[in-house]
Amino acid sequence: MEQIRDRHVATAIGAALLPSPPRPVSRRSGPAPASVTPRPVANGTVSEQPGSVGHGSISRDLIDQLRALEDMKSAISSLQAKIAVAFDLAQRAEQAAAGVPAAQRGGGVAAQVALARRESPNRGGRLLGLAKALVTEMPRTMAALESGQLNEWRATLLVKETACLSVEDRCAVDEELAADTGTFNGSGDKAIITAAKAAAYRRDPRSVTQRAAHAASERTVSLRPAPDTMTYLTALLPAAQGVAAYAALTRTADSLRSAGDQRSRGQLMADTLVERVTGTPGGISGVDVQLVMTDRTLFRGDSEPARLKGYGTVPAGWARKLLQPSEPGELTRTSGTGADAAAVDIDFRVWLRRLYTAPATSELLASDSKARLFPQRLRRFIETRDTACRTPYCDAPIRHIDHIVSWQLGGPTSIQNGAGLCEACNHTKENPGWSVRSESGPRHTLNVSTPTGHTYRSTAPPLPGRERMDWLASADEGGP
Repeated sequence: MEQIRDRHVATAIGAALLPSPPRPVSRRSGPAPASVTPRPVANGTVSEQPGSVGHGSISRDLIDQLRALEDMKSAISSLQAKIAVAFDLAQRAEQAAAGVPAAQRGGGVAAQVALARRESPNRGGRLLGLAKALVTEMPRTMAALESGQLNEWRATLLVKETACLSVEDRCAVDEELAADTGTFNGSGDKAIITAAKAAAYRRDPRSVTQRAAHAASERTVSLRPAPDTMTYLTALLPAAQGVAAYAALTRTADSLRSAGDQRSRGQLMADTLVERVTGTPGGISGVDVQLVMTDRTLFRGDSEPARLKGYGTVPAGWARKLLQPSEPGELTRTSGTGADAAAVDIDFRVWLRRLYTAPATSELLASDSKARLFPQRLRRFIETRDTACRTPYCDAPIRHIDHIVSWQLGGPTSIQNGAGLCEACNHTKENPGWSVRSESGPRHTLNVSTPTGHTYRSTAPPLPGRERMDWLASADEGGP
């Protein structure tokens, strides 16, 4: 195994090495020093004499290449910024020629930048804003990015910390910091943020103070997946409220530990948070969590993973455990009608909704409606199928269920003609030049066309059980 590993390492090094730049030639007269073969020393390493070429030169070349590539990344980022600004101006000119009102010009530009860069629409908007600030208001920061003295993230920090300033003040801060002169060589993110904040406050203390006051209006709560069926529930709060909430959780946890509770302080704080927010110790009663799994996983102990809305794929055993009573006992079936059947345990109610999929493709089967608005059952169906916003590269939560072909144009209110979108993407597709259409495929597929004629495809994620069905089909055909 070690020989195989060493061979792979040697191959990787050989593939990575590029021709090294020629070394400077000495102007002094005299013969060139002779190359000396490396000699082993007592500790098993190689001693290199002047003029020899050994492992040290390989390592040096690899580091030089890393640095050169990093400089290239910064230069490419600066070029992308210039292109994004030029594209914005071109789109606005085309929209003006098409008679689009001035207030609506520029609509959909950020979304197209996002698609071209394979980023979410939210990220695309931030990238376009960064590009405009660098190109039009912060030329010295732009020069530092172009020359590799700053990377894109650190240029973003400078733009972010000066966002509250007027154009004149921002230009003055850019001139004061002079990032293109090596001001931030060796500086970390915190040092750059501190310098930018101080310079911005010196230029316009009132705007900086107003920015801090405005920040309270941006308070929010977000959820993102963490490894091993865990999640990060994050609250962005004003400092006083955040400190008060944390102190309350800490006080409760310390009190419970003093009373003999064996859980750790962090566990008690987390459990207390869930209990106080949901009103239930388990945090599940009365909340629709929408856990999707195959009947084999639920009733037969199959290993096919399940899917939890808002999180993603979860292990089969974990999904079954979530549905089990916290104390010994069995699920008690209760009467149900139509597509919904219910099961109740001693702690919380579990509703089992049967979802029927096509045998060959695992796609949810559709039903039609003549209504303009999607009924609740169709909405739930589409949310289960799409999981997140269907715009390519956007994984924001679904906020709107909308028609792919507009209802005004005769598009039916159906599963096939419905798509789950975030609010921003749903509004973006209404801009001139945008179109969305569905196409046939193994699973529900959308083609999104932009005003420039580019097309991007979005396919609904597979439901649990898809991989197993593919394997069974392969076995029936005589495959492995």
